Amino acid sequence: MLLRFTKMHGLGNDFVVLDLVTQRFQLKERHIRKLADRRFGIGCDQVLAVEVPQQPDVDFRYRIFNNDGNEVEQCGNGARCFAKFVRDKKLTGKKRIRVATNTGVIELSITEDRQVRVNMGKPILSPIDIPFDAEQWAETYAIDVNGQTLEIGAVSMGNPHSVLLVDDVKTANVEELGPAIESHPRFPNRVNAGFMQVVSRKEINLRVYERGAGETLACGSGACAAVVSGHLRGLLDQRVKVNLPGGSLTIDWRGEGHPVMMIGPATTVFEGQIQI
Repeated sequence: MLLRFTKMHGLGNDFVVLDLVTQRFQLKERHIRKLADRRFGIGCDQVLAVEVPQQPDVDFRYRIFNNDGNEVEQCGNGARCFAKFVRDKKLTGKKRIRVATNTGVIELSITEDRQVRVNMGKPILSPIDIPFDAEQWAETYAIDVNGQTLEIGAVSMGNPHSVLLVDDVKTANVEELGPAIESHPRFPNRVNAGFMQVVSRKEINLRVYERGAGETLACGSGACAAVVSGHLRGLLDQRVKVNLPGGSLTIDWRGEGHPVMMIGPATTVFEGQIQI
């Protein structure tokens, strides 16, 4: 069949977005791999599916698939694109949208300057719930990676993140350490590996090696996790500008017991149809 799609990006983290509300189609792993292939398909970091909700108090179901075909729990940049997509496609007229993910409900809203504000929910810090192999919560944990000991923060934003403090993201060894941390045995579901440089209490630079996708130009949930980890370590204030290779996000977290708020852009690139 011919499947309609929209290519979008959030700060260079790119997506193929599918309306599975008005199109009847059952996504399979082979379809996702084809859509995500940058030579033989459309090309993207993740495929996002907009589906009919399965519970009465939400507007849509939001599903995320990495380009390796595996479904994941959360994607902040994708969430912003999701909000713009359902508004542009007139699937909803609401300015505040509730969507169900595999780990809970998040709220999306369009600001007056056309940015998208995402309530990413409360960060998960308990190791067993991240999941991460540790006896109890700590600000940082020592893990052995490639013969060296690294001090990382561990946070879940609905998906697991590690946060490593580095002197300079430009010279950080992301290519070697990223995949080693991603598949570290203390993270049973693998992990997104963040490399954070603190510029000031109100600004950080960040690179993220994403689980199942490799390093991307931006990672919204990774930005949230980095700010949470930096705040817990006493390094950051409540509102922080996060500079990623693809652009900047604003992350606001008032501390434990409060949700993380993310504000940033979402961009439509092109639309089309592909034979599946």
